[in-house]
Amino acid sequence: MRAFLFATLLSVPAGAETLRIATWNVGLDRKGPGLLVQDIVRGEDPQIAAVVQVLAALNADVILLTSIDYDRGGVALNLLADRLDAAGAPYPHRFALRPNTGMQTGFDVDGNGRPGDPRDAQGFGQFSGQGGMAILSRLPVDAGNARDHSAFLWRDLPDALLPDAADPDLLAVQRLATTGFWDVPVLTDMGPLHLLAFHATPPAFDGPEGRNRRRNHDEAAFWRHYLTGGLPMAPPEAPFVLLGDANLDPADGDGLHEGIQALLDHPAVQDPQPRGNHGRIEPEHHGDPALDTAIYASLGGLRLDYVLPSAGLAIAGSGVLWPADDEPVAHVLRAASHHYPVWVDIVVPVEP
Repeated sequence: MRAFLFATLLSVPAGAETLRIATWNVGLDRKGPGLLVQDIVRGEDPQIAAVVQVLAALNADVILLTSIDYDRGGVALNLLADRLDAAGAPYPHRFALRPNTGMQTGFDVDGNGRPGDPRDAQGFGQFSGQGGMAILSRLPVDAGNARDHSAFLWRDLPDALLPDAADPDLLAVQRLATTGFWDVPVLTDMGPLHLLAFHATPPAFDGPEGRNRRRNHDEAAFWRHYLTGGLPMAPPEAPFVLLGDANLDPADGDGLHEGIQALLDHPAVQDPQPRGNHGRIEPEHHGDPALDTAIYASLGGLRLDYVLPSAGLAIAGSGVLWPADDEPVAHVLRAASHHYPVWVDIVVPVEP
């Protein structure tokens, strides 16, 4: 399956090696707590089998998984890692924090008169931890120096696009991150490489106030301010890779496109524009279909998932694992998720 990885490949200098950094919305979110663990243990779920097959083929050194259920003991993540190990893709280092999804605010956020609904949580979730994030790594994760900014309040973002007439009591507790904002170092030969991880809300399923569109925009804006030191916490140390599911295309689909475009244009990051080789054509879209990372029946292909290395990192290659429909493995990817893995190979000097 590695033969189907499309890339722009550059030469790697002597005395260096490459690290593949990736993200993928795996769609391993279930409708109740413990159901993902149950599905992995039973070993009969075709989607999980497809996810394992794709991850083994992707062969990333470090990958951020989005839309994977969180549990307190990391049981589901460890079981998935066991399946990957059996498939020849060991990931001895794992990291996950409790996400904002399903964490109730105590307010009737959606105004339907029933506090405690999934939409009343800090991030949409039918239970606490539904659709969280997780890191699988072949490199050691410096968990002790990880920084979790998931509790940052929406109202505290400079120039926040807060909903009109928002309840001030809700704003006093409403977090900006739908899932989380993490700064997690992994240890490489060149020192710590910081993973800046997030998964934003879809800019849809809105009322007339446009709450989700505004929040989605501001989740991307958080990283712009974080990169330039415009927030109360210290900015990230370079080198870093900003990655995850922004749920926003720079040109097509729903949402305030300038939110992600401004982040892509930020001088602290570089956008290698990973491309797939599916050969799709969408003349009604403004963006290049080869950059798409997800496909929806109603919206078509969209670029939603990103891997953005810091400006000083050398890049050896990049791609979206999205083969043409007539290639034998295409059905495996479709069975796994409607998103496709995005990867970037960065160059790391090796100690003599």
